[in-house]
Amino acid sequence: MNKTVLYTSDDERFMQMAIDLSVENVANGGGPFGAVIVRDGEVIATGTNRVTASCDPTAHAEVSAIRAACAAVGDFKLGGCTIYSSCEPCPMCLSAIYWAGIERIYYGNTKEDAKAIDFDDSFIYEQIALPLSQRAIPTVNMMREQALRGFRLWSEKEDKILY
Repeated sequence: MNKTVLYTSDDERFMQMAIDLSVENVANGGGPFGAVIVRDGEVIATGTNRVTASCDPTAHAEVSAIRAACAAVGDFKLGGCTIYSSCEPCPMCLSAIYWAGIERIYYGNTKEDAKAIDFDDSFIYEQIALPLSQRAIPTVNMMREQALRGFRLWSEKEDKILY
């Protein structure tokens, strides 16, 4: 099923903010990525790619914006939010967007555009599809019985906050 999603002048304004952040970030020594998170027409947080500046491989624009937005609203869920990203989110950022409960994604550049300037995530997409035994990074399951103790405790906990 193909969903047609139209966008408004407000969507264009927020996307332009994400694009402007990406351009400014390049001038400031960061990667060419910017993100804006909006709820009810108001910007909650923004983020830029600071991977090399902060020596943090997870400091992508979307993840940075999600961290700032969650801190701003005091919740780990961002229901009712839309993210505007200057580029199609990578696998890590897409996962973070889903975990945060963001309800809509708008993006500018495609993953093919990113690949053309050497930001290529195709290897990760390929690795995810492979069985564990065939992945480039050896992955070993060990001490499962001991590890299950934490899961059992969580399952039995009555005052847990589900996420």
